[in-house]
Amino acid sequence: MTALRLRNTLTRKVEEFIPLDPSNVRIYLCGPTVYDRAHIGNARNVIVFDVLYRLLRQIYGQAHVSYARNFTDVDDKINARSLESGRPISEITAETTQWYLDDMGALGNLEPDHMPRATAYIGEMVAMNEALISRGHAYVAQGHVLFDVRSFPDYGKLSGRSVDDMIAGARVEVAPYKRDPMDFVLWKPSDAELPGWDSPWGHGRPGWHIECSAMSHALFGASFDIHGGGIDLQFPHHENELAQSCCAHPEGSFARYWVHNEMLMVEGKKMSKSLGNFFTVRDLLDQGFAGEVIRFVYLMTHYTRPMDWTDTKAREAEGVLRKWRGLADQVNPADLDSAEAHAGVVQALGDDLNTAAALAELHQLYAEAAEKKGPYIAVLIKSARLLGLLEDQMGAWVTGGADLTVYADRLVALRAEAMASKDFSAVDALKSALLAAGAEVRMSKSGVEVQPGPGFKAESLPEV
Repeated sequence: MTALRLRNTLTRKVEEFIPLDPSNVRIYLCGPTVYDRAHIGNARNVIVFDVLYRLLRQIYGQAHVSYARNFTDVDDKINARSLESGRPISEITAETTQWYLDDMGALGNLEPDHMPRATAYIGEMVAMNEALISRGHAYVAQGHVLFDVRSFPDYGKLSGRSVDDMIAGARVEVAPYKRDPMDFVLWKPSDAELPGWDSPWGHGRPGWHIECSAMSHALFGASFDIHGGGIDLQFPHHENELAQSCCAHPEGSFARYWVHNEMLMVEGKKMSKSLGNFFTVRDLLDQGFAGEVIRFVYLMTHYTRPMDWTDTKAREAEGVLRKWRGLADQVNPADLDSAEAHAGVVQALGDDLNTAAALAELHQLYAEAAEKKGPYIAVLIKSARLLGLLEDQMGAWVTGGADLTVYADRLVALRAEAMASKDFSAVDALKSALLAAGAEVRMSKSGVEVQPGPGFKAESLPEV
């Protein structure tokens, strides 16, 4: 069986991954708060976990891996958007949830096995709060339920800081009803304008941190294998999740491995609306960047390092993928059915999801497949699909929906006429027009081949 090593934030070490139950591997990713479009930074942990999900299914079998990614559909940001726009909360969350699914799908991500919505688990959140109160880890104050961080001696072990250091170095919400500045809200009251549910502490709504703890417990129990998200969630969100989950369910350990990805920059600068370099995934797609190209750029950088989105990288990714897809179009379906992913690619991913090393392996496989063809092309495709590349449904961008065989056939006919008339002007004119549109034209005695090249634009193709 392929060995898998992961960087565990909890231990600050790269460790061998040993699942609790190899027949039931469970991974949980903190999903979006659905009030707006996902920006390109939000997409990074989705791609990282999608590759991890694909790899785990490769190792343990598709039926033995469960992946959950939640939707936070009750939150103050959503409430503010509703009040600002005058639209119902349910309408906003339904629309933005579908936006998220569409945009993540456009980047080649598989849908998780579970996509729980927070509002469907309010009962579980109330029950968890009751358990924390009864065990002495939470208290009620002015209609709020708050977690007592001093009641959990291990608070801070995920972020590696003591509570006193956190108070000194962080901005914390000051409230007169808190016993300690670091105590955080598990439940808060709602007025008539805000969404709320009945509870033992009055009409209210959950705090953000309790949501993922309740949903992951409902789906996966008190202990599961891997929890992840962006490094910005390490503290306070994941720190708080870990504390409240271990206190509410001391029989378990919550997540055994924590996987966090680093942040994203744009052209070497932190992404910011004020700098004019803030992009949503939909912005890039609407600008003409193919989802597969965007995904390739993400895979070029190891998930534990800051990633820089640049147009130069996107052009490089597009050129590589056009070559790979041009070769993949020649695959024999029978070869593809019997092919397996190359061991070198699997091993690279097994080394803490080293996607950059896996891409280097794919470059080597392409060179070999270009020379030897046949089954070697199938191995390239199967190996690339472990990274979510060269999937059939992701390839339409290459030709922009254009049928280039029409142009190849037309060149064959024009060349036959030119051979008789000795006038090659029509052949040259069509070839020049195709080249201007970014197509590559290869003419030989055996035939004519027209393929999309770097910068290909289907809308610039001539009429025939």
